[in-house]
Amino acid sequence: GADDVWVATDHPGIAAVVEAAGGQVLVTSAEHPSGTDRLAEVATRRGWADDDLGVNVQGDEPLIPSELIAAAAAALAADPDAAIATACHPLHSADEFFNPNVVKLVLDARGRALYFSRAPIPWARDAFAADRSALPAALPAYRHIGLYAYRAGFLKRYASLAPSPLEQWEALEQLRAMAHGYPIQVMVLDHAPPAGVDTADDLERVRREFDWV
Repeated sequence: GADDVWVATDHPGIAAVVEAAGGQVLVTSAEHPSGTDRLAEVATRRGWADDDLGVNVQGDEPLIPSELIAAAAAALAADPDAAIATACHPLHSADEFFNPNVVKLVLDARGRALYFSRAPIPWARDAFAADRSALPAALPAYRHIGLYAYRAGFLKRYASLAPSPLEQWEALEQLRAMAHGYPIQVMVLDHAPPAGVDTADDLERVRREFDWV
């Protein structure tokens, strides 16, 4: 249901592949520290209206369902005060909960993010004092999914916002928005979407998925 689909990249090889396949590509600066900064350049150069919505699907997440992309845009449209919408799913594994490569988050009563962290949050003080091999059944532990919907007006302001110390310590770009008071709406999914590409084995798995194309 998107009005327009663009691939934003700073790599000439990626741009050439996209163009050869008939896609639209925008070659951006190679200096962007995050995907949000890159999309801010796209919003400005494409002249998006402030109330336009854009969804950023990262290149290492080729199996993200189209329904989830549409749902992210719908979640943002339904919360006019939010600048960003993203997604998460429940965490059940203690190994993942304590893994700093797994980004966790906590939510407020409206379904907005209170904080994102690589640390294990929320911390079940009494339960973890006794045992850290399993998560308490009632612990609201969520894993963040790196899919974002943005309002174009926010994107145009994002690049001018000073980086947050928390953003830099955690290496999480969404913390810049939160540090400057921009609400982030979060969809809670029942289960995780298909895994992205982080290793050579992941790449082979995804290639097999596309063998039929």
